[in-house]
Amino acid sequence: MAWDRNQMAARAAQELQDGWYVNLGIGIPTLVSNYIPEGMTVTLQSENGMLGMGPFPFEGEEDPDLINAGKQTITELPHTAYFDSATSFAMIRGGKIAMAILGAMEVAENGDLANWMIPGKLVKGMGGAMDLVAGVGRVVVVMDHANKHGQSKVLKECTLPLTGTGVVDRIITNLGVLDVVEGGLRIVETAEGVTQDELRAATEATIVD
Repeated sequence: MAWDRNQMAARAAQELQDGWYVNLGIGIPTLVSNYIPEGMTVTLQSENGMLGMGPFPFEGEEDPDLINAGKQTITELPHTAYFDSATSFAMIRGGKIAMAILGAMEVAENGDLANWMIPGKLVKGMGGAMDLVAGVGRVVVVMDHANKHGQSKVLKECTLPLTGTGVVDRIITNLGVLDVVEGGLRIVETAEGVTQDELRAATEATIVD
């Protein structure tokens, strides 16, 4: 057993705190907006110039002009604000965003993050990830534990071009939750049906007790 994409997003939503401004990355992190705990006020920010993103629209109610940074259609809320990208990145670089929940291709045991390109593959651009990991208070990565070839994405050292060095605080995968600590990674919890030994075996990075 392991968590599916929605269960990973629901677990990541537990990282949210009332009153926070949070940026959600492309992929599984966008699903976190569907699991914000009831009664909690969290304002979602999108790099393309939106503060106060609503949940995904129901089929047939999409507005093609209303998109997030991943070009997915979204909804607005009564308090939603719009602005240009310069203002958006001023918020990020100015430390106004409490947390970013991002996807990743690789994470290293020291918190290094690689999530913007694979050499030789077509790249649309680096997006806002480099600014986010440098400017936000806390970085949580949500990703599958292994790539499509079954190789661990939780490594001793990243092999892909880095987005940031020593920037990741917590890793949530389909197998469990790991924190970046001195000397490696510490297991916080495992997914239902996954043992600590299975999580260790699937992880190339050093796991410390």
